Amino acid sequence: MEINQNSGEVISLQEAQDYTKTFQAAFPNDLKSFFVGINKLTLILEQLDCIGVRIYNGYSGKDNAKNLVLVGVGLDGEDLNQGVFWNA
Repeated sequence: MEINQNSGEVISLQEAQDYTKTFQAAFPNDLKSFFVGINKLTLILEQLDCIGVRIYNGYSGKDNAKNLVLVGVGLDGEDLNQGVFWNA
């Protein structure tokens, strides 16, 4: 997959519902969703040369819980390793 400012795919409501229902059926004990506030997303996206956000699966040993880690992606397609990181 090419990484640029237009990466990703817009899907229909029906596709979104199908994906989430299929996931929930396959993994009934997993969290259904995470939430990221617009202010936190903006902090990541406003970084110099940031073209998007990469989302990693994470795990907190302290809380014994799955989480997400969001990091900005630069023009070269690599993670921005300085600046803002976010976890849900």
